[in-house]
Amino acid sequence: MSVLNADPQCIFCKIIAGQIPSRKVYEDEDVFAFHDINPWAPVHFLIIPKRHIPSMAQVGQAEEALLGKIMGLAPKLALEQGCEPYPQGGFRLLANTGDQGGQEVHHLHFHVMGGPRPWLRG
Repeated sequence: MSVLNADPQCIFCKIIAGQIPSRKVYEDEDVFAFHDINPWAPVHFLIIPKRHIPSMAQVGQAEEALLGKIMGLAPKLALEQGCEPYPQGGFRLLANTGDQGGQEVHHLHFHVMGGPRPWLRG
C-alpha cells in the first residue's frame, strides 16, 4: 500500500504501508484508522489520512473533502468500536497540532476516544 507524499521517517506512514503492524479499524483509498497502542479510554483509535500531512496547521481548502470524510467516519466508527449512542454515550474527537498543542507524531491524526469514565487520561 502506498502513501502519497510519504515521509520515510514517519511512523504513521510506515503503519499505512504495512511496515509496522497495527490493529486496523477501517481503510479506504484516502483514510486509515487503527487502535491506539496506549489507549486512554475504553475505546481509543486514530483516524489518519493516507496522504502525509504533518498537522492541522498545513490543512487548507484542498483538504476540505478529506476532512469532511474523516468527520463523517468518526461517529460511525466510534459506534462500531463500542461507544454508546448520543446523548448518554458519545466520544471525544481530538487533533493535537504542533509541539505546544501536544502533537507527538507529525502526521495529521484524529484521536477518537469514548466509553465509560473514568478514563486513564483525557
